[in-house]
Amino acid sequence: MRVLLTGAGGFLGSGLAERLARGMPSLSSLTLTDRQSSFSGKEIAGAEVKPGDLTDTVFLDELFEPGFDLVFHLASLPGGQAEGEPERGRRINLATPLELAWRTAARRPGARFVFASSIAVYGEIAAEIVSESTPAAPGLSYGAHKLMTEIFLSDLARRRDLSAVSLRFPALVARPPTESGHGSAFMSQMFHKIRAGEEFASPVPASARCWWMSRSAAIDALLHAAFLPADAPTMLLAPALSATMAEMAEAIETVTGPKSSIRWGEDARLTRIFGSMPQIDVSLAHSLGFAGDGDLETLARAALSGA
Repeated sequence: MRVLLTGAGGFLGSGLAERLARGMPSLSSLTLTDRQSSFSGKEIAGAEVKPGDLTDTVFLDELFEPGFDLVFHLASLPGGQAEGEPERGRRINLATPLELAWRTAARRPGARFVFASSIAVYGEIAAEIVSESTPAAPGLSYGAHKLMTEIFLSDLARRRDLSAVSLRFPALVARPPTESGHGSAFMSQMFHKIRAGEEFASPVPASARCWWMSRSAAIDALLHAAFLPADAPTMLLAPALSATMAEMAEAIETVTGPKSSIRWGEDARLTRIFGSMPQIDVSLAHSLGFAGDGDLETLARAALSGA
């Protein structure tokens, strides 16, 4: 099985690359791609690294020779950057995944295409419980582009050109402290500050309810999606956990030991976008064998371990 992973130098992609390289059933070749700068100091034994620009058709011509049986598309421009650079956001977050899916289908009809989508497709949610049937109403270009890609992939699956699965992920924790392009960065910062015994200035109140998922659980979900039956749903909510900032802080403290010092804020915008999440219904994902983190303490341990 020939496998391609885009965004392989990023937070989620680098973890998935290592898992794939350690062992995947029937893997014959693994190709990793991302920007050249994303691969600085990173080597994955047994993988072919091809840094380049996914918006460059010449690079894509080379990359897709002779084609892939399985593609994980993780590369994207974070929401805040995409909103500030709309043309760049359109090229990276919309035109690129559509082109990659089309090329995958053209080279290997019926190949599996696993797309890292986002809960940003929902926008500001009025429903009390969110599931796959909740209407999408993205409030940012990032979410709109994710939704449009999902629709395109579902249509390719309907036509049997591809076997596609889109996973709607929440913010993943704990991202490195240096990553700043994500509006949800404060969620990861809380893990780092509590572990270091430093005061955490939260921009949102203790009661802000967020959706949480560790990187290791997200990697498990991507790998599980790769081998779902061909007739499985083409779009799924990733099995995230719903918890307030205070509840997550308590779980982190249980793992790290010392009591933390937190100053709770009242940033209305961040609270509206990331801290006003309703309950989440991931029963469909669970029925298909997706596991998730299980509970907040398990999530905290995974996030703090860097796994």
